[in-house]
Amino acid sequence: MEELEKTYNPKKTEEKIYDYWEKNGFFKADAHSDKPSFSLVIPPPNVTGVLHMGHALDGTLQDILIRYKRMKGFETLWLPGTDHAGIATQNVVEKKLKKEGLTRNDLGREKFEETTWEWANEHRSRILNQFKRLGASFDLSRERFTLDEGCSRAVKEVFVKLYNDGLIYKGKYIVNWCPRCMSAISDIETEYLEEKGHLWEIAYPFKNEFGAIVIATTRPETMFGDVAIAVNPDDNRFSHMIGKTAVIPVSGREIPIIADEDVEIGFGTGALKITPAHDPNDYEIGKKHGFVPIWIMDEDGNMSNNAYVPMEVKGLNRYEAREKILEILKLRGQLVRARDHEHSVGHCQRCNSTIEPYLSEQWFVRMQPLAEKPISAISKHELNFVPERWAKIYLDWMANVRDWCISRQLWWGHRIPAYYCADCEEMMVAVEQPEKCTKCQGSNINQDPDVLDTWFSSALWPFSTMGWPDRQSPDFKKFYPTDTLVTGFDIIFFWVARMVVMGYRFTDESPFKHVYIHGLIRDEKGQKMSKSKGNTIDPVEIIEKYGSDAMRFTLTSLVTYGGQDIKLSDERFEYGRNFANKIWNASRFVLMNLEGCDDHMIDMSALTVADSWILHEYSEVSRLVNENLENFRFGECAHILYEFFWNVYCDWYVEIAKIQLQKPQMKLNTQRILRLVLERTLRLMHPIIPHITEEIWQLIPGITCKGGKASLMITEFPEYDPSLKNEEADRKINKAIEIVKSLRNIRQSFDIPVSENINIKIFCANMEDREDFELSKFYIHSLAKVDRIAMEYSIPSEVPPRSATVMVGKSLIVVSLEGLIDLNKEISRQTKKLETLEKEKKGLQSRMDSPRFLESAPKEVIVKTRERISEIDEQSESIKTLLKSLES
Repeated sequence: MEELEKTYNPKKTEEKIYDYWEKNGFFKADAHSDKPSFSLVIPPPNVTGVLHMGHALDGTLQDILIRYKRMKGFETLWLPGTDHAGIATQNVVEKKLKKEGLTRNDLGREKFEETTWEWANEHRSRILNQFKRLGASFDLSRERFTLDEGCSRAVKEVFVKLYNDGLIYKGKYIVNWCPRCMSAISDIETEYLEEKGHLWEIAYPFKNEFGAIVIATTRPETMFGDVAIAVNPDDNRFSHMIGKTAVIPVSGREIPIIADEDVEIGFGTGALKITPAHDPNDYEIGKKHGFVPIWIMDEDGNMSNNAYVPMEVKGLNRYEAREKILEILKLRGQLVRARDHEHSVGHCQRCNSTIEPYLSEQWFVRMQPLAEKPISAISKHELNFVPERWAKIYLDWMANVRDWCISRQLWWGHRIPAYYCADCEEMMVAVEQPEKCTKCQGSNINQDPDVLDTWFSSALWPFSTMGWPDRQSPDFKKFYPTDTLVTGFDIIFFWVARMVVMGYRFTDESPFKHVYIHGLIRDEKGQKMSKSKGNTIDPVEIIEKYGSDAMRFTLTSLVTYGGQDIKLSDERFEYGRNFANKIWNASRFVLMNLEGCDDHMIDMSALTVADSWILHEYSEVSRLVNENLENFRFGECAHILYEFFWNVYCDWYVEIAKIQLQKPQMKLNTQRILRLVLERTLRLMHPIIPHITEEIWQLIPGITCKGGKASLMITEFPEYDPSLKNEEADRKINKAIEIVKSLRNIRQSFDIPVSENINIKIFCANMEDREDFELSKFYIHSLAKVDRIAMEYSIPSEVPPRSATVMVGKSLIVVSLEGLIDLNKEISRQTKKLETLEKEKKGLQSRMDSPRFLESAPKEVIVKTRERISEIDEQSESIKTLLKSLES
């Protein structure tokens, strides 16, 4: 029989095992299988990305589900792929070109797209290969890319259908605009940072009369785009000004002073300048009052060369213009004052440029008409959030959903399938480019230059990857809708909700039944991980240092059902590594002691009480693991397995088995039980820690026990077996374990060497205890190094002299200390402990007697002080009882 190596080498094991799985095609799904299906689609990581801890957590939880369901007899598909990541990828390629002294305009659109495709194809496999290091059992034969031929076809079909149904339109609206990227960007690509700035108060003089109205703004450079000044109708300070005309400083253009209830009375001066082309709130107020927006800034962030912008600032960038305007206002006496003001400022996540709210012509999806079915999906339980509280957040967003800006001014991405006739300006929306204009029959046709928001193609991911629009595709018929989506809460709105919207619109059902939301990974102080803070943890480095299974187990153990964020440090992975080493070492011992074991199952008629107990414990663990995995309680599952394998199987049954293996009549059945419980526990642990469990499982002898399978990952997942339930054996062995633990504690407390046998007397409280202790005496003798065990029927009124005692249930265990310790030395030691405790109590009690302390100390400090006094009292009483026994 092949033995496990003495020391566990995770790198060697994981590489070997993953290669074995791949070569044997165990991850490949069969769309024609008769088995029930279970499918997941990976939240596609950006093609620009590398594996980070969020991916590692996400991937681990998905892999747990897919491995569990595979072992439960489902035909499983975990579909991998990557996102073309429009703006991120374009930025990376543009930076690469910049190093070569080039821009995308130097290349031209066609050549730039070719260059970007080359880069994307080179990097697509990088992050998926890192997922492989994680142990991901996805089907790489079905790998997809959001810009591949199938996804592109689906994107065009969806766009055209939505347009024809009046749900996509072209219009003007305020968007997040990046002047550096020269594109609208999504909210998730906008990072808001708290910045120290100023709130400038500027006087706008009244037309043809003395006086002025003072407004407050953080962006004085936009004042030339003002169309009005608004005040709250309930603000008495301004009621006499409503209807008057104010004059914009420097430019001299006249604007009305209007009333609007949306103006916040307490902010700034209470008077709000309305600049519809450069502020989203101003745009809404301007639209309400019928004002025409005025653009005073170009797409590159420079002041426009138009009639509204004064000569002094034309062509300046927005920051230069701000300084120049403030200088002019100061000279004119119209800058009333500048106040320090901290506010949240949007930055482009890709290039860090400050975002400019900008009124721009873009393509939009009308979201409200699409929201009805996704909203009712929750009450109909067609869509279920775990934890459930996220459903409310999803519903709130859906109920107040705004139209979605889907166009981006980029070259990399899905080009919008809208075409314009150069001769008559007719616009045509079609899946394929029309050869002739439908209006004038001209052939000079150009495609819209914009591309779609990356999230548009991502919203179709669950069905575009399954063959849609071909609804007869084998994968679509077998694996759609998918079963579960695993993701973080930060993209519920940007991605999850939009997938549900598109799923209902184009397949008439939710694209997944469950959405499992986990917390975000943070550093040990609870701060968000970021490269700029230098607090990131590289999962690939963790895998190199501790092993993939160690990382997976640690991450899983930290997952809470409530979806709380996870605080992480490098050292926490020692927990998973230590558990992996324990599994390896314990398994090595078991395998080394299976010499001569046959291929038969356990003889249930020849079980010892300890055998019955471990089978009962194993069956309970099987039940709990199944229940927890079915209910997405991943962390609880990890803790249950850890507790059972380490603290039950290894610490107790393996130790008991060492005794039973010495008895010829017990040996064979003990070997079978050791093997069976190890083999079944490896199955239970496999979804979380797949590599090490597979490696050990392959070396377990016996075909019958292993179900004749070629791999652990395709064995049957253990189910709860009620026939193994044995509460009587559980009670008896747990009492014996409690006695052994107590005796070991007494040894430690009195420094009694392990080599010294002790004598104990058990005063049984009842007949049940007596029978239980009689049956477990065999184990107590060996595990606690006990020479003689005497049984008594009644509890003595006083503790026997020169002894240590402990209660197990209602029965009293007495250990004679005569001849084992130096009694005088122990009396002196215990007396000093008592004096120390009494001194501590005196100090604490003086605090509690002080009215000043009770008035000023925090409540939790008072409670802890009171609890500590109570603890000291208990400890003191125990020491006094012990001293009385030692001195008698």
